[in-house]
Parts: sequence; C-alpha cells; structure tokens
Amino acid sequence: MKTIIIIISFCLIIYSQSQFAQVNQKCRLVVLTDIEADPDDTQSLVRLLLYSNIIDIEGLIATTSVWKKTSVAPESIKKVVETYGKVKPNLNKHEAGFPEAEILLSKVKQGISKYGMEGVGDGKDSEGSDWIIKVLEKNDERSLWISVWGGVNTLAQALYKIEKTKSKTEAKRLIARLRVYTISDQDDSGNWIRATFPDLFYIVSPGDHYGSATWSAINTVVDGINNETISNKWLAQNIQQDHGPLGACYPDVAWGMEGDTPSWLSLISNGLNVPERPEWGGWGGRYELYKPDFATIKKGGSDVPHKTETREIWTNAIDTYTPYIHGEYGRTVKLDKSTFSDNKVSLWRWRDDFQNEFAARMDWCIKSYNDANHSPVPVLGHPEELTVKSGQGFGFDASGSYDPDGDNLSYLWFNYPEAGSYKKLIKIEGAENAHGAYVIAPEVEKKETAHFILKVTDKGIPSLSRYKRVIVTILPK
Repeated sequence: MKTIIIIISFCLIIYSQSQFAQVNQKCRLVVLTDIEADPDDTQSLVRLLLYSNIIDIEGLIATTSVWKKTSVAPESIKKVVETYGKVKPNLNKHEAGFPEAEILLSKVKQGISKYGMEGVGDGKDSEGSDWIIKVLEKNDERSLWISVWGGVNTLAQALYKIEKTKSKTEAKRLIARLRVYTISDQDDSGNWIRATFPDLFYIVSPGDHYGSATWSAINTVVDGINNETISNKWLAQNIQQDHGPLGACYPDVAWGMEGDTPSWLSLISNGLNVPERPEWGGWGGRYELYKPDFATIKKGGSDVPHKTETREIWTNAIDTYTPYIHGEYGRTVKLDKSTFSDNKVSLWRWRDDFQNEFAARMDWCIKSYNDANHSPVPVLGHPEELTVKSGQGFGFDASGSYDPDGDNLSYLWFNYPEAGSYKKLIKIEGAENAHGAYVIAPEVEKKETAHFILKVTDKGIPSLSRYKRVIVTILPK
C-alpha cells in the first residue's frame, strides 16, 4: 500500500508539472502590421526580433488600417529584419536559436491594399491571407497566435476563404487553432470576424477610445509611480544610442511608445505568462471572457464603426495592485502607500520588468556574454500546483534558484487574487522577500483556487526578473 501511495503521489507531481511544461512551448506567431502608419510598429518589431529565438515567428504581414487605408509597406518590415541580421551573430552568443534573417525575410508578406471590409470577399485574396491559411494548415498542433497591430482584414479574408472552401469539420479544426489579440479595432472587419466566427478565441479592448484600452498601459504615464522606463531619455540611453544598428533604427515616439507590443508580450515564456489563460494575467495584461456592455464603451477619434458585441470576448479586466517599493533600512521591500485599481493596472504593474529585459537584450546586440546581464532562473522545491485544506499552513521554497551570471538574487512572494477563484487577498506570513514563504489557507465553503507568484530578481545591470506561478487549490474542511 505504501508503494502504491508513493507511485500515485509521483504521478500527480509529474502531471502537474506537465501542465506547466506546456507553458514553456515556443508559441507560433503571425503579425499583421500597418507599419509606417505610426513609428510604434517599427519599435515593436525591433523588440519582437530580440525574442525570435523563443517565439516562432511564422509571418510578418504588412496591412492597412484606419490610419493607412490604401497602401501597405512590406519593404519597411524587410528593412528592420535586415538590420536584425547584422546583430544576430552577437545575439547567439547570449542565447541559442536566433533565426537567420533570410528565413524571416521569406516570411514577410503583404495583405490587400484596401481598407477593412472592402478587402474581404470573393476575389480579395492576398499573399498575406493565403499565407495565414498555409501556416494554419501546417502539421503542427500548437495554437497559431495572430498579433494584430493595425487592421485585421487580412485575417478576415483568410477566415472567409476557409469557410468557403473547407468542409465544416476542417474549418472548425483550423479555426480552433487560432488565437487572436488585436490592438483595439483599427478597421471594420474585427467586429465582423467576432460575429461571424463566434467560437474564435479573440482578445480585444473594443472601441476606438485607445486611452481606456488595456494595451495603452504600456505607454501611459501613471501618477504616483516611477515612469522612468518609458521616458524618451530612458529609450535613448538603453535602446536607441550605442546599441548597434538595431537600436539605431528604433524611431522616436510620435504618438505613443510601442502600443502594439502588448499583443505578443504574453507569449514570452517567463514563468508568469500563460498565453492560453488570459484571465491569469501576464506581461500583456489580464483579460476576462464576457460580453462587454456597448453602452459603456468610450468613443475616440478613429471613426471605426462599432456594433454591439454578439458574444463573449476576452476583454478588459480590473486588477487592484499595491506596488512594493525599496526599503532603505531593514526589510528591503515594503508596500507603497498608494493602491491602484483599473484594467490598465494589469499591464503596467509588470512594465519595469519587461522594459529592463528589453534593455538587457539590446545589450546583447553589442556586448560579450560576460559583459551583459541574463535572466535569473527560479527553481521551486515543490510542484507548481498544491492542494491544501481550509486553515492549513503550508510553505513555499525557492532556495534552489540561481543566476547564470553569479549575481545576487532578491525574492518576492505575493498572492494574485484576480487570477484565482478566491478573490480576497491572502497575505504572506512574515517576510515576503525570503527564498521561502509561509501561508495559512483561508477558510472556504467550496473548493477555491489561489495563485501565488514568486518573482526572482537579480542585481545585475539592468536588473532582470523571472517568475514562478504556484496554483493552490483550497478545499473546505
């Protein structure tokens, strides 16, 4: 009997680890970009190429948008990719797997030079829409993420053709593979897609009032926090100047810094991001599945027509967040006096972390391995899924964590209430900044889940953070 119990326990541990192992798969990505409508597309492309070793870029497609209605600019994509090719050999000194520029150039395509639904229908196929179908039909069971930085009519046309030319069974199978994250609606085909394909996984902040969209938190100046890492001075020092040719082609901000980047930030395997679970939160923000109230959606100035949503979509979700700040004496971290609560919080709460990592990867373009910083490696001494009972005390342990550069490490444990079913904050008992932590499970009347995040940060320059997410199931007594 003892042997059977050990075997069952081992299998449960392996199963829980296998669930999280799926998170570490490289995501497949096709980008739709209205590059040249705004410099921020070029900015986002520069950053994306620095992650091309851990994200499988399957397509870079130039499209139209409400801001660029009659032309596309694939040559601008190619220019950035060619510049990436100049620094790729040095990037490979830091991490393996960066693709040759020639491979990425072969995946640069263009959509139709028409705006919105004018480019959808019979005879409206394009190199870009056909490419999406080709990539989707690959013998690859991984989801295909479509990151939309402008208009979405190239995807709309691909879906239109799939529906017209495939059997219902095949069309359903292909569409089930798609994961779409659009940076608001920048043409009138997004609403058509969501209404016509009700089962399609779709993340969007609907409406054209960009200021209230979750993604806009990447460049929003927030009162009460340090906004240095999105300043023009910071960009000049850490990205644009003295960082080789790729940094030199990162343009100045015209409207907003990298408004398109959140559409793929959550595809980075960092221990926090779980792309298939937008409600769990991550670098790209947190989203919940519901049918938004059209009457509450603010209108802006893009003139993209809006219609009432016909079904549930993944959209804005509210986080309540009190930042931890540096303690000058005694415990090295303490809670700030200000608490923030809105949908943008779910993204900007991670902003310094992903900006610092951007700066470090830009360093990789020019520096040797020994002269640059690399992410720490959090290691848990227990499974990433635990089950406890109401009132039970339990511990976390990350003492096996290490840093590849030999840097000193800082630890931070905290509960993320919005990510689990138990919505009340569960405090860490004692110090939350040691390599181990202790928690007492709250009293519950039904089974609940609570997410705890471990953040491990090195003291290199710039300091880099990686995470572990522990999901605790709490059972009633």
